[in-house]
Amino acid sequence: MRMDVRFDIRFDERGLVPVIAQEADTGEVLMLAYANQEALARTLETGQAHYYSRSRQAPWHKGATSGHFQQVQEVRYDCDSDALLYLVRQTDAACHTGQRSCFYRVLGAEGESPAPQFSHLALLQQTIDARRAQPQEGSYTQYLFTKGLDKILKKVGEETAEVIIGAKNNSKPELAYETADLLYHLTVLLSQQGLAWGEVMAELEKRRK
Repeated sequence: MRMDVRFDIRFDERGLVPVIAQEADTGEVLMLAYANQEALARTLETGQAHYYSRSRQAPWHKGATSGHFQQVQEVRYDCDSDALLYLVRQTDAACHTGQRSCFYRVLGAEGESPAPQFSHLALLQQTIDARRAQPQEGSYTQYLFTKGLDKILKKVGEETAEVIIGAKNNSKPELAYETADLLYHLTVLLSQQGLAWGEVMAELEKRRK
């Protein structure tokens, strides 16, 4: 994170500015909070999201209590310089309810209903990354990492063949099952190689143009 920025942000009469936190890899909107100049400075200094709690009237380091930290990849501000966007990589849930995003409900004609998860692949990779960082006995994911690249590549090859067989069998349930297996093993491979699904999606986005 850059720390030598000029604070040309337009804080309101309370010294606050609204901040949207967005998942950097998927674009999922996670939460809305507020920051004062101190919180913004701490965010830029540490690379983790800091806010100002209006209810507690106190600084707020996201994840300090829950462990659900936000690793900030970039801080943007809007055309009027009166709103911020934190592009983050979220650990576990962003919402105090335990939901991934605070925006998990849909307002419709018949009231509110649960909203779908945004990106299962990004969430899967976060779980796999956590298994790699903190090994768990009996974990198949950890077994693959322990065996190394050749084993992971072998599994990717095997699951690719299974997807082909599922398609040739003209079986949608089989194809869905085998595709899920392939995507899981591809995610393990990406994690092992230090590549995020967000980078793959960015490459796909280029091909739409």
